[in-house]
Amino acid sequence: MSEGMIIALLSFAGTALGTAAGILTSGRLVEYRLSALEEKVEKHNRLVERTYALEGRVSAMEQRAGQSPARAS
Repeated sequence: MSEGMIIALLSFAGTALGTAAGILTSGRLVEYRLSALEEKVEKHNRLVERTYALEGRVSAMEQRAGQSPARAS
């Protein structure tokens, strides 16, 4: 084999390894960021559910307060 062929094969191997390592690293980063985003969305959804429940309770309390005969006007 000529010297040029050896250099070309080594260059190809280095490029292939570097590309594979970059793809794997990028995939792991995307997976991490996606899981972090899913966690934030879950926290937000829980907050929305709690707010909805509190609004219902407040509405019920307001209705009871409006029906009370000792209501201060």
